Amino acid sequence: MARKRNPGLAGDIFALGAALPWWLSLPLAAIVYGILHQIATQPAPPATAPGQAGAAVATQFLLVLARLGQYVIPLFLALGALVSLMKRQQTKAVFRQRSRQPANTALDGLSWVAFERLVGEAFRQRGYSVAETHSGADGGVDLRLVRNRERFLVQCKHWRAQKVPVEVVRELYGAMAAEGAAGGFVVTSGEFTAPAQRFARGRNIELLDRTALSAMITAAQSGSGSAGSAENPPQAPASPAVPTCPQCGAAMVRRLVGHAANEVTLRATVLV
Repeated sequence: MARKRNPGLAGDIFALGAALPWWLSLPLAAIVYGILHQIATQPAPPATAPGQAGAAVATQFLLVLARLGQYVIPLFLALGALVSLMKRQQTKAVFRQRSRQPANTALDGLSWVAFERLVGEAFRQRGYSVAETHSGADGGVDLRLVRNRERFLVQCKHWRAQKVPVEVVRELYGAMAAEGAAGGFVVTSGEFTAPAQRFARGRNIELLDRTALSAMITAAQSGSGSAGSAENPPQAPASPAVPTCPQCGAAMVRRLVGHAANEVTLRATVLV
């Protein structure tokens, strides 16, 4: 098996810019440039004594790195931001396309990467800030969500051949406890076993199977959202309309007369 090549520092910076939302990567690039430019423009301190020669050489080396890094680091962050923006646009296009398909076929033909991005976009439509962890096709936390200053973890399982077992839900529950997350979601393109459903009850873990995820995508794209979402908070039930007098237009008051009034009085007396 071939060894995986280390992308190096430049590759890590580029990956950071691509992993962050583009509207965070670009300001970060500007901030890094400002800090390094301020360091790079500082004059090198002269070595006034024999014992200060080593410190002067180290300072000069840091100045050279700052002068080079003030351009290289923001450049790779900006390139990563461009990739992040392109991925975001592609994901939104796929999301719109899939939301127009029938619910029973909306998740067909997706790779695990596309499935994970589609799930992330669905949560964005519900008002969450989403960060992808790039943990791989099977294992670990796939998405981290933030809403109302609370963190949530998501594990995606692009499985159709088998049901998601209880071990997957337990793994997410352990990650929630380790990171202090307020809740979690396990999302699959298939179904969950009965033990997995029982384990999730009462543990602030929501299980989204194929049907629930398809409905979530369709609701988000149609603008109806979901109950409790940040963009579409639940509306209070409307108060019943008060009838008005057809002659004067004043509000009519309901009064009980005779037997009905006596019955209400008797009930009130019994309750007291």
